[in-house]
Amino acid sequence: MPSPLPASVLDLAPVVPVVVIEDVADAVPLARALVTGGLPAIEVTLRTPAALEAIREIAAEVPEAVVGAGTVITPDQANASVAAGARFLVSPGWTDVLLDAMRACGVPFLPGVSTTSEVVALLERGVREMKFFPAEAAGGTAYLKSLNGPLPQARFCPTGGIGPATAPDYLALPNVACVGGSWMLPADAVAARDWGRIEALAREAAGLKGSRAQV
Repeated sequence: MPSPLPASVLDLAPVVPVVVIEDVADAVPLARALVTGGLPAIEVTLRTPAALEAIREIAAEVPEAVVGAGTVITPDQANASVAAGARFLVSPGWTDVLLDAMRACGVPFLPGVSTTSEVVALLERGVREMKFFPAEAAGGTAYLKSLNGPLPQARFCPTGGIGPATAPDYLALPNVACVGGSWMLPADAVAARDWGRIEALAREAAGLKGSRAQV
């Protein structure tokens, strides 16, 4: 049976791996390495033809993983992802049509935002958990820190340009629950199918915490 979800996907681990899978054969061993390393929430991006089948394989073969779909930009993609076994959805941005479709799928979803107005619009629609993307390009920790004063009810998973050196600064912010990133999946390790190295990098990521209190 799939592992139960906590109150929020954002609370599963400090880091959500953002995974691009080119070869479906890599999906299950890669997911097992991440889960064993302590990162159970896995965002498989819909950037490759293999993505939906990869989600299906992980959902079927790695029940302790909480596999989700990323780069969801159309209602059809949202529906196909959930049909394949995705347990959460992540979009780089949102529209009313996409938001309604993700909500109708019945699984947790993280719409992408990069401006204050987008955050306010989502709060108006009852959405309090969001992806902040592209994090570094959109203002990074300084921007998110500024949002916390007027909009403390919003919780974020920043993604985009974040690595092990900067992740703790994001995680120290009171409105950041976790971060998304792919640094624990270096291309050479994936190409070599070095799952042990990926597991070790995942374990390091799972141990990250905020580096200092920020308000």
